[in-house]
Amino acid sequence: MSLLLNRNTFGNRTNAGNVLTKQEAETLFTEWVLNPRLQLHMKQVAALMKAWAAAKENLNDADQWRWETAGLLHDADWDQWPDLHCKKIIEELEKRNVDPEIIRAIASHGHLYFGVEPETKMDKMLYAFDELSGLVHAYSLMRPNGYEGMDVKGVKKRLKEKSFAANVSREDITDACTRAGIALEDLISFIIPIQTGVN
Repeated sequence: MSLLLNRNTFGNRTNAGNVLTKQEAETLFTEWVLNPRLQLHMKQVAALMKAWAAAKENLNDADQWRWETAGLLHDADWDQWPDLHCKKIIEELEKRNVDPEIIRAIASHGHLYFGVEPETKMDKMLYAFDELSGLVHAYSLMRPNGYEGMDVKGVKKRLKEKSFAANVSREDITDACTRAGIALEDLISFIIPIQTGVN
């Protein structure tokens, strides 16, 4: 079944700035995402989005929460409704009058599947963090000390091993770095310390 969204416009521009409260986002997250591994992945991506918005985009707390929300909910429908992945969460957020930039970022986090190209900074960073975050975490699970002492060189070595975390798309990682204009090494070095504190 195709996951193509067959549209490029999401939400209503008059809802710019509208966000879920932390309680609303947390409730949606816990009700829709039952798999602990997927929950962790989404929390890690959310933490990365928030940290990037703060450290690299110099955004205020409200905008950091917008970025964090996109990360927290980007895979919200994957667990229970994989055949409706992206469609269901987009429709839910549109129904709740959420900021269209958040919805669009979620819609574009897998452009080869959903048919929506990442264009904004939020789009590009969600796309960039999604796959690479998963690979970094997979690497931590095979290390005796987890994230402790992990370095960029070790992650890059695993990235070259096609059999390691084989479900992680190397092509998407390369493409995402190119689109975001960020060196792979810089992205990895940003991810490691942020993910270390997420559990």
